[in-house]
Amino acid sequence: MHSVTGTHLARLTVTVLAVTLAACASPSTPAAEEEPTRPASTTAGSPASEAGVPRVTGTVASGLGTPWGITFLPGGSALVTERDSGRVLDIGSDGTIREVGRIDDVVAEGESGLLGIAVSPAFETDSLVFLYVTTNDDNRILRAVYDGEGLSEPTVILDGIPAARIHDGGRLAFGPDGMLYAATGEAGDAELAQDPVSLGGKILRITPDGAPAPGNPDPASPIYSLGHRNVQGLAFDEENRLWASEFGQNDVDELNLVTPGTNYGWPEVEGIGGAPEFADPITTWPVSEASPSGLAFADGRLWMAALRGERLWSIEVAADGTASAREFFVGEYGRLRTVAAAPDGSLWLTTSNRDGRGQPGDDDDRILRVEIS
Repeated sequence: MHSVTGTHLARLTVTVLAVTLAACASPSTPAAEEEPTRPASTTAGSPASEAGVPRVTGTVASGLGTPWGITFLPGGSALVTERDSGRVLDIGSDGTIREVGRIDDVVAEGESGLLGIAVSPAFETDSLVFLYVTTNDDNRILRAVYDGEGLSEPTVILDGIPAARIHDGGRLAFGPDGMLYAATGEAGDAELAQDPVSLGGKILRITPDGAPAPGNPDPASPIYSLGHRNVQGLAFDEENRLWASEFGQNDVDELNLVTPGTNYGWPEVEGIGGAPEFADPITTWPVSEASPSGLAFADGRLWMAALRGERLWSIEVAADGTASAREFFVGEYGRLRTVAAAPDGSLWLTTSNRDGRGQPGDDDDRILRVEIS
């Protein structure tokens, strides 16, 4: 097992992004990042004749319990985690559901539990699966083998990530460089986000063995960026840039362009602060319109799932760094947790109405198939 002590990030080079605030409104009243939702009935967005408009064309699976992570296998099916049960499911594009593993040490309280999942870029040869898990002691990253029938006994490749009932981060994503990126939260202790030793409130970059990845700002540390409150969405675009969706506190949620060694300001700054030592977000939203979790890149744009906001955001970033956002499905399906780009060009979009903060329907939770016109 690998844990980190004594790392030094004080001399990291801070990259300040040129940003323009777009698609935002005035801050909402103070609220928890995932407080109970309010009913909504309107659907916003562009006319269906415009390009890039998403349409729900069916339900991939239903009757799930707080699905959290989705990762696609070479054959087109997906491995899906359930946060509270600790189950790992193999879900086919035809809706076939098989339980292929259960993580026994999961502690599911509040926002913690079995969270992110990612398959190795070399899955066809190594069959490796990576999972982000909350235990009694910490959040940790596990690695297991999936042979198509079931998961092997997992091993710990990175531990010591702060854990709590809130702000556990949890998203995993492999980058185009073959390295594993992990989003962590500050576990309700805001000062950890600025602590150069703590793994809380960071984006981590590690090898498939759990070691600090070559080229990290500090060669001895897995920390890639710092100053995050609670990142639950990671996505790489067609230019191999890393994007992160992040929960704000009382005012605004953020979309950040992530670069190595950069400090994103929490808890000194929420949203756009303009301080030279911190990078500002590309765009922000009132917390009532977002509370963002999953993030995906498809059809030339980013897609962000909103929990409290109960909507799917489509975000286009221009060459000059400005962003424009459109909202879809407002209030139609309840809380939306994860959005993932499927191999067939569609999106898989999960509801999160059984997470203790939603109003579940008879079929919840569901994975919806979304096609982009």
